[in-house]
Parts: sequence; C-alpha cells; structure tokens
Amino acid sequence: MKTKIAISGDLGSGKSTIGKLFEKKYGYKFHSGGSIFRSLAQKYNMTPAEFSKYSEIHPEIDEEIDGELVKISKIDDAMVIDSRMAWHFVDGSFKLHLLVDTQVAAKRIMDENRGSEKYATIEDAVDKIQKRKASENKRYSEKYNVDPDNLENYDLVVDTTYATPEEICDLISKYLEYWKEGKSFNPVWTKKSGEWENM
Repeated sequence: MKTKIAISGDLGSGKSTIGKLFEKKYGYKFHSGGSIFRSLAQKYNMTPAEFSKYSEIHPEIDEEIDGELVKISKIDDAMVIDSRMAWHFVDGSFKLHLLVDTQVAAKRIMDENRGSEKYATIEDAVDKIQKRKASENKRYSEKYNVDPDNLENYDLVVDTTYATPEEICDLISKYLEYWKEGKSFNPVWTKKSGEWENM
C-alpha cells in the first residue's frame, strides 16, 4: 500500500494549502475533508460554525464525512488526506498535525475570503474559530473518546505561524522519509527565529 499522509490541525493552519502544494511538488493526491464539510454546510444552508454545532446532535453528519474519507483512504495511491480526524481513521498513515496562532489563523481565513465563512472583524473571526474548534473537539471526545489537541497522537507537529508553505512542505518531506526508514526524530517544530527549532 502506498504512503498516506493524514493531515489535521487548527482552523487556518494551512492544511489545504500544504496538501495542495505537497500534491504539486511530490505527486501525492490531495483529498479535503474540509471541502466535504463546507459543501454539506451549504447544502443545509448553514455557516460552518452553525453546521458544526448542528453536527453535535446529528452524528450521521460525522459518519457521512468519516465514511467518505475511509473509503478514499483504501485506494492504493500516495495521498494527503486533510481532515481533523484522518489520523484516527487512516490506518498506517503518517500522522501530521499543523498548529497556528489564532490571530494569524483569523487573518488568513479573512484574506482567503471563503464564500461560506463571513466575519465582520478579526476579533469576530477569532471568536468563531475558537467556538467551532470547541464544538468539534466536543463531538470527537463524545463520539470517539479522543482528543485531537493531544500532540502525542501525531508523528510530526508543525507550527505554521511563521513559515512559508514551501518551507513547511520541505520539512514534512524530510521527516516523512525518516518515518519511512524507521529513523527517530523530534516530532514538534516551529520557526519563530527564522530557523526551524524544536518546540
């Protein structure tokens, strides 16, 4: 079976950006759980935050999304799967988690101008991002008894706040090869001072 990268992380941490760039640079097929989630939110005529709250009492929503991701992961292709729960569902995957400062995340999301996510100010975006994350974590804890914020779940954790997508992809590629070869490496990295350093 070819290599699967399960990419999860904070809202606005760059999961889709990194996944698409990794596809372009290294030929891994990119699949987005976020796109599935947003398309379902539009179908139900809700914002992502509203739909996340709705999903707390409608477990069939997570089952629909998760079932689709599991089905995709069975295909024998090298792929990057972007989903906050891919690390839990995709067996044998390289488990990657992205972190980001909430203010930076809010600005990224506002600059990206996602059609389904409207924010009046940075503060409004921060508030809604935090509420959506809390809602999602509550669902995952109740449904799967897991904590996505526990960094021990992952093979590699990268703070994307101060690094470019190209720098992040290069770092991932490096440690993905270490992982394939069974080499040990420090799993948590940031780039606050201009150079990669352990967190």
